[in-house]
Amino acid sequence: MILAGDLGGTKCTLILFAVEGQRLRPVYRLNALTAEFSNVETFVDIFCERASNEGYRLKDGDFASAGFGVAGAIVNDEVVCNNLPWTINRKRVAESLRIPVGKTLLLNDVEAAASSLAHLESKDLLELNPGIPQPRAPKVYVAAGTGLGESILFWNGNRYQVSACEAGLTDFAPGTDREIVVLQALRKRMPRVCTEEIVSGRGFRAIHQAIFPEVHHAFFDDPTVDAAANITQQAFARTCAACEQTLHMWTEAYGSEAGNMALRALPFGGVYIGGGIALKILPKLKDGAFVRAFCDKTKLAAELARIPIYVVLNQDAPVLGAGYAALAASGT
Repeated sequence: MILAGDLGGTKCTLILFAVEGQRLRPVYRLNALTAEFSNVETFVDIFCERASNEGYRLKDGDFASAGFGVAGAIVNDEVVCNNLPWTINRKRVAESLRIPVGKTLLLNDVEAAASSLAHLESKDLLELNPGIPQPRAPKVYVAAGTGLGESILFWNGNRYQVSACEAGLTDFAPGTDREIVVLQALRKRMPRVCTEEIVSGRGFRAIHQAIFPEVHHAFFDDPTVDAAANITQQAFARTCAACEQTLHMWTEAYGSEAGNMALRALPFGGVYIGGGIALKILPKLKDGAFVRAFCDKTKLAAELARIPIYVVLNQDAPVLGAGYAALAASGT
């Protein structure tokens, strides 16, 4: 058995996989809100208990290995993260599972998701821009959710190898007058504004309040309410013009940042858009605003327009990537 997980700032997923040759077959899963648990060990314990109740006897050497995609950077076998409330240590997780540390993997969640690309099916992808993919050329994975994660995939001679990065923490570079206003508003609250402050879930509220200060929604006063979800819902329902403009601005900022990442990596093998937000705003991503902002890079606009862009529809991509990484570590 292989245990794999996606541990995010808002929600978490654990999946137990059976190994069938070089393929993984999911047999049991648990989805939960991160805030429901005080630490990852408790979450794993609950998972094992519930899986055992379903007939899967665990914690007695049944795990060949385990892999976790985690919302943060992995430094010295620990997770460094702005958005995840847990302290995650590779050794403690291994002890909790009673498997060797060498069979326990911690990966950046976007690194894990990018690792899943080789195992996804055509139905798992939605084409935003057809482009002309070049074999063995670099690829890029960009995912906005609670935070903003990005990874680059390089061909190493045998397969695509994922290089994790923390590009979401780079300085935000406004490209329009309105984005300058958003930057100035955020600078009043924080000394440094990174891209993630705009291109993430919290960016919807930041844009709305900076550009439309005269439009105040009641849900802004309730910290338990997801402002991003409410703004996008009203935008699609066309019940609030400010929300519609906010969604449009956010989508352009997302496309522009994906284009910035494309300039850094020249990913003529393809750009893949993941994360939870993309699935919730698919109609907006498909209307052309994202791709236009992606390509709007002066002298290289025509070249970027030839890069294929896909939305990853499979929400389990980080779990799959972590699971296959764990399978490789197991030696089976």
